[in-house]
Amino acid sequence: MTTRNHFNKDHNFPRLTVGVMGSAGGEIRSDVMERMERLGEEIANRGYALITGAAPGIPHAAVIGACRAGGFVVGISPALNFREHVERYTSPTYGYDVMVYTGSGLMGREIENIRTCDVVVIAGGRSGTLGEFAIAYDESKVIGILSDSGGIADHIEEIRRMIDKETGAIVLSDPDPVNLLDRLETAYEEHVLPQYLETLKNHDPHGAVEA
Repeated sequence: MTTRNHFNKDHNFPRLTVGVMGSAGGEIRSDVMERMERLGEEIANRGYALITGAAPGIPHAAVIGACRAGGFVVGISPALNFREHVERYTSPTYGYDVMVYTGSGLMGREIENIRTCDVVVIAGGRSGTLGEFAIAYDESKVIGILSDSGGIADHIEEIRRMIDKETGAIVLSDPDPVNLLDRLETAYEEHVLPQYLETLKNHDPHGAVEA
């Protein structure tokens, strides 16, 4: 079993989920948006699922790219339902295959957002993205930084030095979205996937019926 072939005769293994976190507003350079669309396309082309906080801006650029390539996209909404998603949060609806309504608000949904992801990509970003990075870092995620994208992303190394805490998280940085995804894929296959496969040993893929 490999990351790109998530099905074998014994287990229907969930496909790799790639979370994209970044600025939902403010000034975002056009080249950053273009790179994020390219990242979304590449996530789709590799058969991975794209996860975002169902926000505009940088995350939505990845959604646009993934949608264009026929990818599978999940939004982790801060809203309680579709109506609140649209009317209260004025969040995007284009490009999503599944919307998960947390009812947790903008900051509260960050935990669900990060925990749904196998690997996390950070680009640009302000306070919300900083919170998402903190959760991902503390929970030992594989994290990719799109360098030269502005915001929090361009200060991650400084933030890590200030944190001064080893958590087991793997943090990789690259300005090219395809190279970044290559490196994240390798880190996942070397450090995360073996643990998952070990967990699946002696496990009934259909689960156990409750007594």
